[in-house]
Amino acid sequence: MSRLTDLRFRAATAFQRRVNPLMRRLPLQSVLETKGRVSGLPRRTPVGGRRVADSFWLVSEFGERSQYVRNIKADPRVRVRIRGRWHTGTAHLLPDDDPVARLRRLPRFNGLGVRAFGTQLLTVRVDLAD
Repeated sequence: MSRLTDLRFRAATAFQRRVNPLMRRLPLQSVLETKGRVSGLPRRTPVGGRRVADSFWLVSEFGERSQYVRNIKADPRVRVRIRGRWHTGTAHLLPDDDPVARLRRLPRFNGLGVRAFGTQLLTVRVDLAD
């Protein structure tokens, strides 16, 4: 990994550590809940994404380096809060999907953050059960 990539990752994670606790509390903010791969505790991450039919789509800015992606790899059963309502589902990592094209179909605010900080984009689809 290049030094610039590592610097961007560190800057983004430092920013997210301060902002994410506030974002999780906003009632209309989408939140992805995974199970911690080591602790087994629920881990909630604010995400920008969009529901399309029975799926929720998002793009991870750090790909498999993101903690929530690592948690999904260990256990793909997740919950997603969309517009204040929780939905259960199964997450799928889609490395063959074009994340840049996918970002164009997601909310602009999320796209700005992912483009600004992102280094290894990865598309994630959550198939919702309810």
